[in-house]
Amino acid sequence: MDFIIRQCTKDDAVVLQEISRQTYRDTFSTASTVADMEDYLQKAYDLVKLKKEILNKNTFFYFIITGRTVVGYLKLNIGAAQTDIKDDFSLEIERIYVRKEAHGQKFGAVLMNKAIEMAKVYQKQYIWLGVWENNQRAFNFYQKNRFYKIGEHEFVMGKASQVDWLLRKDLC
Repeated sequence: MDFIIRQCTKDDAVVLQEISRQTYRDTFSTASTVADMEDYLQKAYDLVKLKKEILNKNTFFYFIITGRTVVGYLKLNIGAAQTDIKDDFSLEIERIYVRKEAHGQKFGAVLMNKAIEMAKVYQKQYIWLGVWENNQRAFNFYQKNRFYKIGEHEFVMGKASQVDWLLRKDLC
């Protein structure tokens, strides 16, 4: 498995938008109406919004690339960019997605290792994330990586409200 991981720049916004929308749709299309899904995709992955996020000094996007194909990506937040827990000692994994056709090839594990590496670079004590309560595949992956449940929050997609579990992994 030959691959590279590289940090995204604003010039990558269109590719980031494409993989974000595709992987999100692949992961959650059965969990919502078409209208709710499209509404969410338009708002969450708006090109102007993505460029602004890429330029945020507390947000970091990484692509994992094999050959010429971006097969996955990672979005990390520290400091004020974190969405729920705004702790100076934490790093948030806001998004970690791999294309459906690349599942089972350990790209998720590689991206998780990148998140852990960056948490250590920024001297964070723990990593946290939110995962949909019905995404058993993702939850199993996080449990395997020693995350544990610390709470819940509401996630709204279009007109639908869902529950995300907040998970934490201690680094020290």
